[in-house]
Amino acid sequence: MEATAVKLYSLEYKDAKTYLVTLLFVTGNIVFPQLCHLANLGPVLLPIYFFTLIAAYKYGWKAGVLTALLSPVANSLLFGMPLAAALPAIMSKSLLLAGFAGFAAYYFKKVSVLILLGVVLFSQIVGTLIEWAMVKDFFLAVQDFRLGLPGMAFQILGGFLMIKLILKK
Repeated sequence: MEATAVKLYSLEYKDAKTYLVTLLFVTGNIVFPQLCHLANLGPVLLPIYFFTLIAAYKYGWKAGVLTALLSPVANSLLFGMPLAAALPAIMSKSLLLAGFAGFAAYYFKKVSVLILLGVVLFSQIVGTLIEWAMVKDFFLAVQDFRLGLPGMAFQILGGFLMIKLILKK
């Protein structure tokens, strides 16, 4: 899966398209986690991050940040998951993912599995350190690495395919 040039955007907060794109990706980040939780795969697939990665990589860090902030809050308000106590850690990781994905897309101007691997791993490592500082419990902070490696792999491979094949425009 070689690096591929794709059409990438850098949407601005003043553009209506930014909010339409964000709404679509937040909806994905609401529906996908619910499907994963129904199949008892929520903690394994880390579904709350999937569409944040795609939004930030394809449409820029601003669309990614909006998706990263709104998705966990909407899920928590609508379904009680994630728990309110977990929101700061999840939103931190989600914001890091949006920032790193937006930067990587801007810098490399192409998508590859290796680039997405770096984005996901870097955001998870830094996010885990932040979560550890917040909760003061290393075992809890590394939960995404203990349980979520399949989810990270899904973000990388699924994100690559979504960005490359489905979102060619």
